[in-house]
Amino acid sequence: MTLASETRGGKVAEREGKRWRDRIAVAAVFFLNGLAMASWVSRIPAVQERLAASTGVLGLALLAIAVGALIAMPVTGWLAARWGNQRMAMAGLILLCAALPLAALAPSALLLGLALLLLGMGNGTTDVSQNAEAVLVERGWGRPIMSSFHALWSIGGVFGAALGGWVAQRGVSPVIHLSITAALVLAAGAVAVSRMPRPEPGEHEMRDTEAHPFALPSRALLAIGAVAFCSMLTEGAMSDWSGIYLHKNLHTGAGVAAAGYALFAAAMSAGRIAGDFLTHRLGPVRIVRYGGLLAAAGLGVALIVGQTWAALAGFALIGLGVAIIVPLAFSAAGNTQGMAPSAGIAAVSTTGYFGFLAGPPLIGFIAEGITLRGALGVVALLCLLVSGLARSVSHASGEPNP
Repeated sequence: MTLASETRGGKVAEREGKRWRDRIAVAAVFFLNGLAMASWVSRIPAVQERLAASTGVLGLALLAIAVGALIAMPVTGWLAARWGNQRMAMAGLILLCAALPLAALAPSALLLGLALLLLGMGNGTTDVSQNAEAVLVERGWGRPIMSSFHALWSIGGVFGAALGGWVAQRGVSPVIHLSITAALVLAAGAVAVSRMPRPEPGEHEMRDTEAHPFALPSRALLAIGAVAFCSMLTEGAMSDWSGIYLHKNLHTGAGVAAAGYALFAAAMSAGRIAGDFLTHRLGPVRIVRYGGLLAAAGLGVALIVGQTWAALAGFALIGLGVAIIVPLAFSAAGNTQGMAPSAGIAAVSTTGYFGFLAGPPLIGFIAEGITLRGALGVVALLCLLVSGLARSVSHASGEPNP
C-alpha cells in the first residue's frame, strides 16, 4: 500500500466518522425534543388537579402551546437564516427547558397559559432548527435519512411518556420531575447542539447570499405546504376523532376506542423507522403517491365497512400511509432552490402545524352539518390530494430543486 492510498483511506475514514457524528448530534436533538414534550404531556392530569381547572379552562391553556409554536416557527426561519441553526436550536431548547418547571409551578390557569406559550415557542424554534440541520446532514449522506430523525422524535416521546407515567405512579411531584427533566435535556442538548454540523463555505444553505431568509411561497413551496397541511390534518383527525368514531359510531368500549389511535401511532412509528430504506428503494414521489393512496384506502375501509375490525385495520393503514410524507415534505422544503433551508422548513412546518390544529375542529363543524362519517370522508379526499401532489417532493432527500 502506497503512502498516497493510505492518505486517501484516512481521509475517507475521517469523512465517514464526521458524517456519523453529525447524524448522531442532530438525532439526539430530535430525541430530546420528543422526550421533553412527552414529559410535559404525562403530567397534565396532575397539573390540572392541582389547579382545580375545568376541562374548558385547561383546553384554553393548552391552546397556548399551539399559538407559541405558530408564532415561533416563521420567526425562527428568518433568524436562523442570519444566525444559524445551531444558535436557534440552543435558544429553542433553553425556552423549552425553562418552560417545563414554570408550567409545573404555575399558581393559576392564566400563568399556566403563559408558561405553555413559552413552551410552544421553544418547541417551534427547536422543530424548525433541527429539521433544517437534518436537511444538511441528509445532503452529506447523499441518501434519504430524514425519516429516521422523525422516528427518533417519536421514540423520545414514547420514552418521555413512559418515564413520566412511572414517576407519577410513585408520587413524584410534577415540579421535581419536570425540573430534573429540563436540567438533563438542557445539558444533553447543549452537548448535542455543539456537535451539530456547520455548513461548508459555498454550500447552498442558510447563509447563502442568494437565499431568501423569508419563506416567500413559490409555487413549488405552496405545493409542498399543501402536502404537509393535508398530511398533518389527517394526523390531527386520527388523534382527536378516531376514538370518537369507534365509540359513538361503532359502539365500542372505551378500551377499543383508545386502541384505534394506538394502532395508528404504532403503525406511523414503524413506517418512519422503515422510511429511509423505502424512500431509497422507491424514491420520494412514489412514497408520497402510494402513501396518500394507502391512507385514503385505509380511511375508506374504516368508514365504508362499518365494522370494528375494519376500522382498526384501516387506522393502522392510515398510520403507515402518512408516516413518511411529512419528513419528505420537510426534506423537499429544505432543498428548495434559492431559499435557506430554515426558511423553507419554517413555511412548510407552520402550514402543516396549522393543519394539525385546525383540522380537528373543522371536522367537528363539518360533522355537525352532515355526519362524522361524512366529515372523515373529506379527510380521505385530502389524502387523495396528497397523492396527486406527490411530484412536489421530487427534490427531497438531498438535492436542491433544479
